Amino acid sequence: MNAQIIYNYFSNLTDFQKKQFEKLQELYQDWNLKINVVSRKDIDELYLRHVLHSLGIAKVMSFLPKTNILDVGTGGGFPGIPLAILFPETQFHLVDSIGKKIKVVEEVAAGLELENIKTTHGRVEEVNQVYDFIISRAVAQMETFVRWTKDKIAKKSRHELKNGILYLKGGDLQEELKSFPKATIYDLSNFFSEDFFETKKVVHLPLKFKG
Repeated sequence: MNAQIIYNYFSNLTDFQKKQFEKLQELYQDWNLKINVVSRKDIDELYLRHVLHSLGIAKVMSFLPKTNILDVGTGGGFPGIPLAILFPETQFHLVDSIGKKIKVVEEVAAGLELENIKTTHGRVEEVNQVYDFIISRAVAQMETFVRWTKDKIAKKSRHELKNGILYLKGGDLQEELKSFPKATIYDLSNFFSEDFFETKKVVHLPLKFKG
């Protein structure tokens, strides 16, 4: 599977963005041989399982220029790197507690000439800054994730969706989200036709989480 799957759903890419997306496979395959950041079985389906999945957030939210985004537990750079390609005027801060994963993120970002990414090796609780949105791919249960990030969301919203969390999750979320009545669930199967997305979702949780 190649980058064409991205173009099927995002048709307004510049030639430079297309080159960046096309380069992802080569960069991740190379780095994965040195540091295993993507499972061996997933590397062949990188564009479906990692890149397009990350871009599911873009089907829910189109980030404005100068928006600040925090990617928590980014691992090898997902969802932050694909979104940074798609939104070159948006600033992304990718954080992970595992140093070797952040090294891969930095090398991939450099290989793609991404200038809108900064990285931190550390725990999100140590980040002392506020952001318009906090993004992640299922690194923890929602209650835990909210506890980690609750003081890091800027109060003034500029987007149609209020500032808050945009979380990629799968499966039945009813139990997990019962404490968060303001959460909105978006089914990625409404945007992408591949079977992989049948149970995949984006959860938006606005700044005022409860009530």
